[in-house]
This record gives sequence, structure tokens and C-alpha cells, in this order.
Amino acid sequence: MKVMKFGGTSVGKPQRMVDVATLITADNEPKIVVLSAVSGTTNALVEIGASLASGNRDEARKRIDALEVQYRSFVQELLQTEQGRAKGDAILQEHFEFLTIILRISYSEALSKDILAQGELLSTKLFSAYLEEKGIRHSLLPALDFMRIDSNDEPQVEVIREHLSRLIGQHAGVSLFITQGFICRNAKGEVDNLRRGGSDYSASLIGAAVNATVCEIWTDISGMHNNDPRVVDRTMPIEQLSFDEAAELAYFGAKILHPASIWPAQQYNTPVKLLNTMEPQAKGTLISEASVAKGVKAIAAKDRITAIKIKSSRMLLAYGFLRKVFEVFEKYRTPIDMITTSEVAVSVTIDNDSALSEIMTELEVFGTVDVDANQTIICIVGNEIASEPATLQHIFESLQGIEVRMVSYGGSVHNISLLVAGDKKVSVLQQLNRGLFKL
Repeated sequence: MKVMKFGGTSVGKPQRMVDVATLITADNEPKIVVLSAVSGTTNALVEIGASLASGNRDEARKRIDALEVQYRSFVQELLQTEQGRAKGDAILQEHFEFLTIILRISYSEALSKDILAQGELLSTKLFSAYLEEKGIRHSLLPALDFMRIDSNDEPQVEVIREHLSRLIGQHAGVSLFITQGFICRNAKGEVDNLRRGGSDYSASLIGAAVNATVCEIWTDISGMHNNDPRVVDRTMPIEQLSFDEAAELAYFGAKILHPASIWPAQQYNTPVKLLNTMEPQAKGTLISEASVAKGVKAIAAKDRITAIKIKSSRMLLAYGFLRKVFEVFEKYRTPIDMITTSEVAVSVTIDNDSALSEIMTELEVFGTVDVDANQTIICIVGNEIASEPATLQHIFESLQGIEVRMVSYGGSVHNISLLVAGDKKVSVLQQLNRGLFKL
């Protein structure tokens, strides 16, 4: 059995849903198809929730009505028979009736999760209605019946495996299953989600749970590129990456793949393919356990980074100093991306500044604290590149005229990371593309 995940743009228009149906029925291999919400829907639902949270119910009503108009048009184009359209209209009535009811309910964090779940529920039910109209045998497996996270928001793979196996077993003779990405239930049994980009995570977790032969991630890009094609003119697709290389790239800014999705695939040795719905014949990128040739494979950039420097000649060398610093970030559930130390200072970077004020207040007990916002981490990734002295030389030769704030070298043999000012990001990516790839 294989897993095929299709993102929001892949199901963003009725014709694209039709194309997805063609792709998933191209062979007879048993498969689970994971769908994101139709592109634009999640943002619309976030805005509806924000209007409710601020008490502006009239604005929320207008946003709900506007979204319903879009979906009414979507159904008319996707479904062609009277029976099919009746099924589509019933689906819309169910979910937009729910969105209307919430206008009369007190807003809460739990309710916001219910609101966000409507996107994936709508896309999968409408897609199922289309498959039914075309006579394609399948079963719709509600993700809320098997996808679970614990009290620390971590997925429970064995619980997912148990529930999913039981559900599949209830559909004897069916080899095509449709389910939702992103949404799940938490430890309290409430509707929750795997955060933005979580459909990739869902697909990877499902792949691990069913011991899938492959987990295919279908987007609107032909695999992972060696650099950001949005700001670098000449880039090239990467045919193969190891799990370690892909994990570094995903975490440090490669938008095509959710960072968390690598862990289940690597743990259960499920190959991942990154493919293009609009160009299904393209090779894409294969991610697997196998390591390929040494050398730089790709560059990624992570924006909106904040650098924090704690300077304290009195305490830095004292026993337990770094532990106390890290405990501050742990207290506010703020991960650290990079760290460098000297005899009198320690510098770290974070990508979540929601608790920055509180963190600074507690760090000031240890010494002088300086903060630089709007920084960018540039991540250079390749198989064992940190063990090749020439790589670092080529990197800095490529960056003449660029001030580098921090360097992370040696923490991973597959990654060399640099911190630069955010407004230098494009220049750095372009210069590295020329210097490292000769493009």
C-alpha cells in the first residue's frame, strides 16, 4: 500500500480535483489518499475565527457567506449529475450550517480548532462525491477516527496504527481510501490539528502506520530544488536526498516539505517522493535512507529569525551557566535554532519571538542582553559536507561583501548554517548559487 498526499493547490480548482482522481486511479496498487483543504480555505477560516475572537460577528458572517459562494460555484463545476450536485449541496449545507451556528457560540481555542477542521472535511467529502459520481470504488476514512496526538502534541504512531488498521479492516475489498490531512484529536478527545503544513505530517504518519511502500507528496513544484526558485533565477531539481539531508532542508526553510514529516518516514524507513500534480511525468525528488555522493546538494533560507546575545564575563564560565540559559527558553517553549559561544558571550537564534519580552527579562539576570531581529538563517546541505574542508572555503569565497553574524559548523556533518541580515538573504542565495553550483 502507498500513501499519496495532495496539497491545497493540487485540489484548489475543480479541474485539479479531476486530475487528482486520474492520478490515483492510474494503477491498481492499494493506496490511502490524503487531502489538504482547497487552497485559500484555511486562510479564510483563520479570518473567520479572528473576527469571532474580536467579537465582530457581522464580519464573521460576511466571511462565511463569501466562502460559501465560492464553494457553491466549486460544486457546480466539479459535479455534473443531478445526484452528484445534490450530494455536494448536502455537504455544503452541513458544514456551512455549522459555521453559521458558531456565530451564536462563545469563542474559545477549542472552537477555533473545529473551525479550521472544516477545510479538510469539505475537500475530502467533495472529492469523495466526485469519485462516487464517476463510479470509482473507494471509502472515506475520517482522520478524526484514527489520528491522535498526546498531551504534548506529539503523534501516537502505535495508536494511529491500531485505529487505522481496524478501520481499513471494516472495508473488505476496498483498495482506495480517502482521508484528511492536518486534523486530528488531542489527548482530551477534542478536535485539534498538526499545525500549518500538517498534511505532509499526516501523510508521513499514515505511511508509518501502514508500513507503506512509499509516501508521495504531490504539490505544484517538481520536487525539491537546489535553491529557492522564487528569488534565484537558475536552479535545478534534486533527484535524490537522504532523510538527514531532507530533514535539514525542510527545517531550515525548504517550503515544499513540512519539517516534522521526515521523522516518521525515517523511523519506519518509508521512502518519500516529492512530485508535481501539474507535471506528473517529472521525476521529482526521492528521499530515502540511502546516502548519495558527497558534496553540497541544496541551500535553504529560514526568515524572521531573532538573534539573542547574552554577554557575561562574570558567569559564562561558571558551572551550570548554559543550563540556566537553556532553561529560560524551555520555560517559554521556544526552540533554539543556532548557538555559538565565546569566553564572555553566548549567542542563540529563535524563530518564535512571541515570548521574547519575558525571555529577555529573565536572561538579563545573567548579563547584558542584545537582540537583533529580522535575521535569516542560510542553510547549506549535503552529504558529509562539514567533513570536507574545501566546502567552507568555497562558501566564504562566495560571500565577499556579506557580513555573517553567526556560523554553525560541525553540529551536523550534513549542514553548515550562516546567520545574515534578512535584507541580505536574496544576495546571499544568489551568490552561493554561483559559487557552489556555478549557476
